[in-house]
Amino acid sequence: MGSLTFESQIGDLMTHRFDAPLKVAFLFGVPALFGLWLSLSIGGSVLVGVGYGFFAPLISSFEAFRQEDESHKFFHSIVDGTWGTIKGSCTVVRDFADICYHSYPLYLKELRETPASNELRTLRLIHVPACIIVGLLGLIVDVPLYTAIAIIKSPYMLFKGWQRLIHDLISREGPFLETACIPIAGLTILVWPIVVIGSVIMAIVSSIFIGLYGSAIVYQERSFKRGVAYVIAMVAEFDEYTNDWLYLREGSIFPKPKYRKKRVSHSPDVSVGGSRSSEGKHSGHHHPMQAPGVMLMPTLSSSRSVREVIREVKMVQVWENLMQSSESVGKELLDANVITPGELYDWLNAKKGNESAIIGIGLPCYSFFQNLLRSIKVGSEGLVLLDGLEITHLNRPQDRLLDWFFHPIMVIKEQIRVIQLSEGEIRYLEKVILFGSDSQRMKSWDNGSYEPEDTLRLAQIQGISRRLIGLTRGASKLPTYRRKYRQAIKKLILYCMAKDGTTRSTSMRSVASV
Repeated sequence: MGSLTFESQIGDLMTHRFDAPLKVAFLFGVPALFGLWLSLSIGGSVLVGVGYGFFAPLISSFEAFRQEDESHKFFHSIVDGTWGTIKGSCTVVRDFADICYHSYPLYLKELRETPASNELRTLRLIHVPACIIVGLLGLIVDVPLYTAIAIIKSPYMLFKGWQRLIHDLISREGPFLETACIPIAGLTILVWPIVVIGSVIMAIVSSIFIGLYGSAIVYQERSFKRGVAYVIAMVAEFDEYTNDWLYLREGSIFPKPKYRKKRVSHSPDVSVGGSRSSEGKHSGHHHPMQAPGVMLMPTLSSSRSVREVIREVKMVQVWENLMQSSESVGKELLDANVITPGELYDWLNAKKGNESAIIGIGLPCYSFFQNLLRSIKVGSEGLVLLDGLEITHLNRPQDRLLDWFFHPIMVIKEQIRVIQLSEGEIRYLEKVILFGSDSQRMKSWDNGSYEPEDTLRLAQIQGISRRLIGLTRGASKLPTYRRKYRQAIKKLILYCMAKDGTTRSTSMRSVASV
């Protein structure tokens, strides 16, 4: 934790995007924020660990009775969920380590390398006291009121949740539609009080960050008055949000002053207000609003059946297809000597900050570009992956992480389709995507490409390459992506060993241990 805090301070001091007063503010503010994050993360890790360690084996025991083999049901009810839970826990720890030692330093590196002319953010010294006062005011006002609202409304959540679940049980709707899922869904009725308690705790914890964000509002709006308005408005929005989800009276009894002069596109969306969209009401798709300070709860409206959920493409399918595509494309490039086994080894064994850009960014970006070309060729409205799986707006995973990427991907796909690249221009774009700014490697790969003579055409192609590389770089910061991509690189190394006849057991073990 101390190392991460120190790196964050160094990154803030070395970047050209912040002026001197703002750097000083970060120098003193970052350690306090990381200390708060450390204390909350320890408590959260304990609670999540206990909950996962208890419920995962319990659910696996229920699922064991769905086995067709009658003679081994008792054995699976005892064994299932033990080793799998341990591996799942280790996976979570691994993903969190990737966030700390890969994603976070990568973000700081990008922050340091951003040119000063790009976006210089300043802080006037007169706003420092205002930021401190509003931050403290947010803690004093928001935390007690959020706590009171959450506790007062928790009985409504408890009984309305039981009412909804029991109604589904009697009418055989939602999770009770399939007979095999009735034991697991019935368990939800028993543990619903724990869900309610967890929602109250999450509301209280999130109120701390909601209150502190008032300081950011003061900085963004350059106004102490609007920072105070934000603190008051957040209480009203939280009250309104909980009323909406618990089917209580509309609106809020608290005042809701306006705290924005205009919408800040680059700031986090801290609004928790608003009623459920008509799409969510009529389509049956329930999107839990991941807004700050909400009582995180399952929706109390009619839920979808398990069959409807299964018809959706799952995020794990997307990851697996992307990794398989990278592996398939990687084999083709290895066979053509475009990339070398040494580069794969270097990327896999590299320490943070020394990874090969060609393997880390170029290869997955090149692979994803092939998916886009395949989708355009078959006339798909969405994205066609390697095994023919098509992702559209209708069946895409209801995952907040995918929301950040899906729309930009569709925009880039449409841009590529509209400009109608020739075969030589496609090959040139492949070079730019794979090798980036390495002009020597681009010249050494003769793939039948040619650089457009038209300046506008060349700018369009380079713009598409920058956006594709940016999306890939953003995806590479996700912990799940990194873990799965390392497995794909290991498979490519083993493929090279098999191709060269060097698949000795010691070599196999050395790759597997990396």
